[in-house]
Amino acid sequence: MSQLHFSEAIPLSLYIHLPWCLKKCPYCDFNSHAQKEEGLPEERYVDALLKDLELSVPLVWGRTVSSIFIGGGTPSLFSAESIATLLSGIRSLIKLSPNAEITLEANPGTFESEKFAGFAAAGINRLSIGVQSLDDQQLQQLGRVHDAQQALTAYETARSAGFTNINLDMMYALPKQTQAEAEQDLEQLIALQPEHISYYQLTLEPNTLFHKYPPVLPEHELSAQMSDTGQELLASAGYHQYEVSAYALNDKQCRHNNNYWEFGDYLGIGAGAHGKLTQPALQQITRTTKPRQPEQYMQFMEAGNLETPQVVPEQDLAFEFFLNGLRLNDGVTTSLFEQRTGLGLESVAEILGKLRDRGLLNDDPSQIQTSETGRRFIDEMTPEFLNT
Repeated sequence: MSQLHFSEAIPLSLYIHLPWCLKKCPYCDFNSHAQKEEGLPEERYVDALLKDLELSVPLVWGRTVSSIFIGGGTPSLFSAESIATLLSGIRSLIKLSPNAEITLEANPGTFESEKFAGFAAAGINRLSIGVQSLDDQQLQQLGRVHDAQQALTAYETARSAGFTNINLDMMYALPKQTQAEAEQDLEQLIALQPEHISYYQLTLEPNTLFHKYPPVLPEHELSAQMSDTGQELLASAGYHQYEVSAYALNDKQCRHNNNYWEFGDYLGIGAGAHGKLTQPALQQITRTTKPRQPEQYMQFMEAGNLETPQVVPEQDLAFEFFLNGLRLNDGVTTSLFEQRTGLGLESVAEILGKLRDRGLLNDDPSQIQTSETGRRFIDEMTPEFLNT
């Protein structure tokens, strides 16, 4: 094995997983758990999160966190007071950038949106609201607990609470959805003018109810048409597509997700959370995973345990880098590849040459960027980098 060389500091983010939902959606394969009747163990779980972070701090001593993302589950089920306690504890444990992007995922349920002002006061400066559709029939089929009007109200409430950076999630290729219905759905969402839109295709993931009992989804050709039309609608409304399913107005790209996609570092705390850290002194990159079950996780942290980091094998680094890097519309620079993986460009030069010869990558030797054709074959391109 060759030595890895990390020439520049790697950006650091913090991901926090709050695993509870009102109920599990039939398409969801995230680590989420239906809330029990006795309610949420908010205080105990926040204590576990802060213990988790406290034990992890020595791994990132002196580094500054540039973004925080609180995902789930449905984090907005937690009270604004619990979120304030969490963020206050985080600030006491690690150095947080003064202009850090701090995102909270929320669902449009009425009682959740009532908390938005409290979330803003706690320090959340970006909301990501899971709208998914503005068609009541589709929302019902998707197992969502809100209707279209509640989604619109949640957005208005977030604006009234002072949020100036909002992402709205929407899916297409829904059960029996027509081209006209997909367009109408997206047009309604664009009319709200959120700063960011995540527009992605419904897929049947393993270990979900939809995978076991699949609904009738649009054929591949129709799904592709929905995608193309969606891109055109978003572009004409001023949304810049910077990743396969991410669109932003002006400079409102999600900085936290960009750090993932550019193979930056991140701590992951919470049930089932993943982390990735570069350790230049040890010439290695490691990954961490926390226990998935909430009760097991809380007991794990209460016992003061710290999971054993797994070293990413050198032969997997190029694959892991390009798994997300190729999804970025502008691609990644060759220098970023070398900085973030510690590898020399020669380790992938032959593969890049083959992909360029096939017309899947653009010809700029300093930029690794999919061509228009290549964008449709990203999933077929990334395995080329396995075991390099």
